[in-house]
Amino acid sequence: MKVIMFPGQGSQYKGMGKELFRAYNKEAQQASEILGYDLEELCVNDPKRQLGKTEFTQPALYVVNAFEYYKQHKDSRPDYLIGHSLGEYNALLAAGAFDFETGLRLVQKRGALMAAASGGGMAAVLGLNIATLTQKLEDNGYTDIDIANYNTPTQTVIAGPQASIDKVVKDFSDEGIKIIPLFVSAPFHSRYMKPAAEEFATFLNGFKFSSLQTPVIANATARPYEEGQTVALLSRQVASSVQWTDTIRFLMGKGITTHEEIGGAILTKMINEIKVSSTPLKEEKITISASLTSRQSTDLATCLGSHRFREDYGIKYAYLAGAMYRGIASRELVVCMGKAGMLGFVGTGGLSLEEIEKNIQYIQNELTTGEAYGMNLLHNLVDPAFEMRTVDLYLKYGVRKLEASAYMQITPSLVYYRLKGLRKGTDGNVICDHKILAKISRPEVAEVFMRPAPERIVNKLLEEEMITAEQAALSKKVPMSYDICVEADSGGHTDAGVAMVLLPSIQQLRAIIEKEEQYSQSIHIGLAGGIGTPQAVACAYMMGADFVLTGSINQCTVEARTSDAVKDLLQEINVQDTDYAPAGDMFEIGARVQVLKRGVLFPARANKLYSLYNQYNSLEEIPEKVIQQLEKNYFKKSIDEIWEESKTYFKRKGEQSTIEKAENNPKQKMALVFRWYFGHCNKLAIEGNITEKVNFQVHTGPALGAFNQWVKGTSLESWKNRHADRIGIKMMEEAAKLMEETLFRITN
Repeated sequence: MKVIMFPGQGSQYKGMGKELFRAYNKEAQQASEILGYDLEELCVNDPKRQLGKTEFTQPALYVVNAFEYYKQHKDSRPDYLIGHSLGEYNALLAAGAFDFETGLRLVQKRGALMAAASGGGMAAVLGLNIATLTQKLEDNGYTDIDIANYNTPTQTVIAGPQASIDKVVKDFSDEGIKIIPLFVSAPFHSRYMKPAAEEFATFLNGFKFSSLQTPVIANATARPYEEGQTVALLSRQVASSVQWTDTIRFLMGKGITTHEEIGGAILTKMINEIKVSSTPLKEEKITISASLTSRQSTDLATCLGSHRFREDYGIKYAYLAGAMYRGIASRELVVCMGKAGMLGFVGTGGLSLEEIEKNIQYIQNELTTGEAYGMNLLHNLVDPAFEMRTVDLYLKYGVRKLEASAYMQITPSLVYYRLKGLRKGTDGNVICDHKILAKISRPEVAEVFMRPAPERIVNKLLEEEMITAEQAALSKKVPMSYDICVEADSGGHTDAGVAMVLLPSIQQLRAIIEKEEQYSQSIHIGLAGGIGTPQAVACAYMMGADFVLTGSINQCTVEARTSDAVKDLLQEINVQDTDYAPAGDMFEIGARVQVLKRGVLFPARANKLYSLYNQYNSLEEIPEKVIQQLEKNYFKKSIDEIWEESKTYFKRKGEQSTIEKAENNPKQKMALVFRWYFGHCNKLAIEGNITEKVNFQVHTGPALGAFNQWVKGTSLESWKNRHADRIGIKMMEEAAKLMEETLFRITN
């Protein structure tokens, strides 16, 4: 089996194509007319020394590569076509995606956009494997450096701000690591090219592309193009890593034995190294239904779930990314979900009001054309006033979508938020501008959200003039939430519910309440917990879910705001690698969270602390030997030091009363000291303090283990290739294929 390869930028040289321009004179003249300059003169003589400039290099290489292919291989039939970066355009040309002229116009625009980018640089690192390189970058705090090219197992190109690249070059050189600065104008194939990629996508949408006659492997995914993916993959390529090593590994897995390179031997040398030191990539473990094209699966994916829900929330897919504590469900995650036609919620639990406000400002600056986004509101048992201040902040910024989590009952802050968004429509029906998506795991909690706001709370808000009389009256006609998310076994706060038991129960409860209350519209019920594969998504929709919400799988993505150390741990877990531990924010009442077990001691230690809390009435009652063990192995500091830190924390929050109560109540003081450990362990994980890895507290459910198994041996095996929006779309499209395939089997 054979593959034909096309080189990219960097393979140009003065004099290239000298014999070819005469052989393809008509095409050469056409190219010069399109470009506005004499292309043959540029390539052969380069009188103005422009051949090395991106805006000239890319069209020139595209044309010469094309001529070389016409000369050598026009009538050949390879099994696959590939190209390195720019070379991918020649591969697509050879595969019939577009004609010569169209390809040249695309490349001309691409070169111009990439040339216009500035403010960064690139460097080639030689002799280090990717694991060692990424660890070195992480250890030295180079969080603004991206991997641009995975060329071979020991040849990697990095990109980032010029100052950071210069510093890496110096640091690595001082260590004896071979690193070569590249003479480029911008950090190509990195996050910094996203504006150029977005503009290029708009340009690409003005063209029509044909079906490929020969499979082409995409740089961005190391997998073949599927029908209808040309615009998405070519625009994505500009700001994505070139997955060259995995491209060759994929072809190795397909049995490719012959690699023919157009115009040189640069790629051939890379391949020789890859073949010697790498194993073949396994076939994608994703079910593909032959009866659905990619376009059809996308169309069907956008039809899954409730049409009314999608319309209410302004989203394309009934697929949500739920909040995760301390901003792990980050503003970047929420923005990328919104831009992809989905909905994400920022995880605000544990954040200050100032941090929450900055998140809102960032999102509103990024999402300027009505894309959906939401903020989390976590029930605050200890400080209900903070909950109300958070709602005031949401009202100030016009936040319209709120995820309510960890609630056992309705609170004044929730009612206040809900009612401030009520108004009467022209048809007399109540319009709810403020949407509450209530995450619940018990029928009794679901019921309080399905019922109207509690009258006693409404009356109190009215007395305090926080709402109007009309809003109070309208509150009797609508539930606290039209959108209930049933949360089965999941990461974070959970009752370990079983989806196939819990969802039907809540659906039945909905039918009863809607009949009693006579609402003007139906209540949506979605499912969360255990959603880690397309099979799980398909199952949820087959059970009648109006939407699905994912959590754990998004924590192991590029956008998640937790440490790389945590993501490295999570990437390796299986479905059995989680456990239950007390919830730090609800420690006293025994609420539980599901956390990572593999590779850490946090679950065992957290459960030990809760056992001590139940067994003793004060710290002084705990045996001295046990206290010493806690101070030495768990806390790494004395109880007295922890208490002083806790007092400083509560003083800073203006909660002097909490300190006073604890000092007069030994049991409460013990609880606050133990709760310090939970916050400490969460901070260790988010910051990635490797020396304290055994104490990492990482909220996650078994869905991530299932996801890891699904993507094993594919490009998504590494979290560095995982993006929340792309995962969401892939999950929905594959679920649509599974459902169509299943229904086909049933009806035949």
